[in-house]
Amino acid sequence: MNETIKLLMERKSVRQFVQEPMPREDVEAILNAAVQAPSAGNMTLWTIINVTDPEKKLALSKSCDNQPFIATAPLVLVFCADYRRWFEVFKTLDLGEELRAPAEGDFMLATADTIIAAHATVVAADALGYGSCYIGDIIENCDTQREILGLPEYVKPVCMAVFGKPTQTQIDRKKPPRFKLEDVVHENSYKKEQGADEMIRMLKERQGLDDEAFDRWIMAFTKRKWNCDFSREMSRSAAQMIEEWREGK
Repeated sequence: MNETIKLLMERKSVRQFVQEPMPREDVEAILNAAVQAPSAGNMTLWTIINVTDPEKKLALSKSCDNQPFIATAPLVLVFCADYRRWFEVFKTLDLGEELRAPAEGDFMLATADTIIAAHATVVAADALGYGSCYIGDIIENCDTQREILGLPEYVKPVCMAVFGKPTQTQIDRKKPPRFKLEDVVHENSYKKEQGADEMIRMLKERQGLDDEAFDRWIMAFTKRKWNCDFSREMSRSAAQMIEEWREGK
């Protein structure tokens, strides 16, 4: 198998790291992978904040749903959708017409650019022998995150990842199963027949569960990942970020 494909197939999240610093050249290689990632119009609509201050790491570990491993990760990167730099340039121009402000479409485009760049760092880190874990909780508590990171208008944290050498326990941990290709790749149009029954079949097959075990699993999963405080806060915070972007805050 091609080495890059093998890397992508075997990659799994790592939440326990060997407590040793990463060499500067490795960190720079990981960051340069983001710089070389594709972006809309070659605009690079993102900024990465490399969080090296232990107090800021600790603060993020608390604001991101109280996950202590964030505070001890050798490398913590926050990926921000960023239209501020470009808009500052646009404001210097005499267009002969009213200049529009960044809007929802610009936020979506910048977010897409940002996540593409983030995944480039994750793949590069994996190639260098490092593990990583995405932290979706950076979307929560937007006021707190803005204060920790000193974020101005039109700069929003939309992705976060932590990196380091995985412990042996993490190396030995089995990668969680994924869906079958034919279940998630649709040709030409969306398969609208994929309702609850089809999704339940997909989940049972993926998790290897019988009816009784599945009922217990889906109930626990729903309470842990959907009908829960962090999920509600994430939606509230995301809505606030979009509104602030719309208002230029």
